[in-house]
Amino acid sequence: MKNILVTIPVNDGHRERIRGIAGGCRVDFVPRNEVTEAQVAEASVIIGNVPAKMIRASQRLELLQLESAGADAYIAPGLLSPATVLCNATGAYNRAVSEHAVALTLMLMKKLHLYRDAQRAALWTDCGSVSSPVGATVLVVGLGEIGLQYAAVMKAMGANVIGVKRRPGPCPAGIDQLVLTEEIDTVLPRADVVCSILPGTAATVHFYTPERFRLMKKSALFINCGRGNAVDSDVLLKALQEGEIAAAATDVTEREPLPGDHPLWRQENMVITPHVAGGYHLAHTHERIVDIACENLRRWMRGEEACNVVDFETGYRR
Repeated sequence: MKNILVTIPVNDGHRERIRGIAGGCRVDFVPRNEVTEAQVAEASVIIGNVPAKMIRASQRLELLQLESAGADAYIAPGLLSPATVLCNATGAYNRAVSEHAVALTLMLMKKLHLYRDAQRAALWTDCGSVSSPVGATVLVVGLGEIGLQYAAVMKAMGANVIGVKRRPGPCPAGIDQLVLTEEIDTVLPRADVVCSILPGTAATVHFYTPERFRLMKKSALFINCGRGNAVDSDVLLKALQEGEIAAAATDVTEREPLPGDHPLWRQENMVITPHVAGGYHLAHTHERIVDIACENLRRWMRGEEACNVVDFETGYRR
């Protein structure tokens, strides 16, 4: 009998679905913080992000279904057996993260962060002019499913949307202009909003250099809901302090948690949320993760090719 180890949060309905698909297999539901190396070693299928160090190139493991879109910790050479299929949860986070990015964009445009600060100080004050998505040029860097959904919302609100992607191809719906990553410096000076939804790869580490911030408009807004290491926190701080951009908002930082003594916390024109755009905060996300896991479990049971298979070169879905 083959073992299936499920470490994602599940309710009774989820358990019933998984057991219904996995007929003839043993299914263990174990919270991730309670899972043991022995349980990992016995599993033919794991659903959830178990600690990578526990896997140790297990020869039994046939399918590892992550609950995250990123797979950085699991693509290290030698960690997984060549026989293990690695799948991620791309598609589960589109709504949650894109809506969070839109909310941060509107917050900065309407200076709601400044009014919140004024409220805490009991100040009835006017924080000055605001901007609008209507007629704004929005640069979306990273056109995965999250980036495309963010772009669609901004387009629907009247923005002119420029998309940035690694590989050439047809211009997606909702994108007014498409440029390649190496061409980004030609469009940065035009952007009123730069929204980064970049994946975490070697090529995207410290992608936003001091030079790139200097290319942006002094009135530009910078949003990061991709990977924290796309920008050095000190570089972002300097761009804000020296007025190279008007304001920034981020859900991710290179070091998490961001140290409490870092000046970004106290920067007036900065909004920080603690990596909460994704996760299980939105019920829809939870259901989509379970849907993806159940579909791949069903395919594994039938000997069919999995969906959301990870490309080990990029760490993201092929």
